[in-house]
Amino acid sequence: MRYFNKKLVIVAALMATTGTAQAADVEVLHWWTSGGEAAALNVLKDDLANQDIGWNDMPVAGGGGESAMTVLRARVTAGDAPTAVQLLGFDILDWAAEGALANLDAVAAQEGWDAVVPPALQNFAKYDGHWISAPVNVHSTNWVWANKGILDDLSIDEPSSWEEFVAAMQKVQDSGKTALAHGGQAWQEATMFDGVVLSVGGVDFYRKAFIDLDPAALGSQQMVEAFNRMATLRSFVDDNFSGRDWNLASAMVINDEAAFQIMGDWAKGEFLNAGKVPDRDFLCFRVPGSAGAVSFNSDQFAMFNVSSPEAQAAQGEMARAIMSPTFQSAFNVVKGSVPARTDVPNDDFDACGKKGMTELAAASARGTLVGSMAHGHANRAAVKNAIYDVVTAHFNGEYDAETATEELVTAVDLAQ
Repeated sequence: MRYFNKKLVIVAALMATTGTAQAADVEVLHWWTSGGEAAALNVLKDDLANQDIGWNDMPVAGGGGESAMTVLRARVTAGDAPTAVQLLGFDILDWAAEGALANLDAVAAQEGWDAVVPPALQNFAKYDGHWISAPVNVHSTNWVWANKGILDDLSIDEPSSWEEFVAAMQKVQDSGKTALAHGGQAWQEATMFDGVVLSVGGVDFYRKAFIDLDPAALGSQQMVEAFNRMATLRSFVDDNFSGRDWNLASAMVINDEAAFQIMGDWAKGEFLNAGKVPDRDFLCFRVPGSAGAVSFNSDQFAMFNVSSPEAQAAQGEMARAIMSPTFQSAFNVVKGSVPARTDVPNDDFDACGKKGMTELAAASARGTLVGSMAHGHANRAAVKNAIYDVVTAHFNGEYDAETATEELVTAVDLAQ
């Protein structure tokens, strides 16, 4: 097999042995640059510092990670890969297929990862049966974040159906405030689309459309309805949304300027960083109509091939640190996500964190846990980007719902 060669066997052996080489600093490429994300990342930096492993930070701004991937490709092409890189979903498997990633089997065996990491995550953390990345968290994308004060002032109850959600947004808009905080970037519109498609047709429809890429599902009346719902959301967004970063949209909800934001649970990190408390200052609930379903993505750190034994040793220690139960709890409490291990207690998590852990476990058990299209866990980048193009073009008024549905079928077909 081309992927595992003698060099990687040596890497695995080094990672399995303590004292073989003194761990060096790690150079880490990532896109965690917002306040809440940076606070969470400091948990990992501090953990490694306690092991005398320095952190050379290489942040590349951009919430969807597209810019970071461009930088990574240039670094790898130049033969200068970082020691560790934040990656998502199919991007991990694509790099593994190129033979670019180190083998983490030895660390995984020592730490018992197979028994505690959910199978849905292992699908992206393993390649050809071998561990090639360390999952740091599980995010889910079909969340709504709501300003509790605005809802209370307007006597709006937490909506449980799509119709109630639309009525709530209309009431907020009529009051003079922005109903839906949004940043006009393709990945943000795709994130909303995750929840909207689940609200229309549930997990079975979502899976047929985004994972199976079934042309009948992609071109169905249900998909037309999903685009119609996106147009409804567009009508509740303020005029200055274009190009706004996601965390600035979160700040609108935090600062009493907007009532709702549809965003993954990394948004909670912004609320916590601002001193806000779940159920007192803000609410968290699934996109109305999608309750019971969870669309997930998982940030993972992949270790790229490096020649220095010291750097290889540092990679092993970083992977070990990322997967320790203590770190998984401390990091995810701050980040807004939930642990990538099933054996981490929820004692230190807030109300939204506990809800997320409970709903993730339930969805995994009943088969309603699906990979996020918007965040590269439903299909490979070419397909994801093709869907992005259609969704954002529709959101910006280039297509009506029927035309967008037709364009979606064509775009996905050409991308495969």
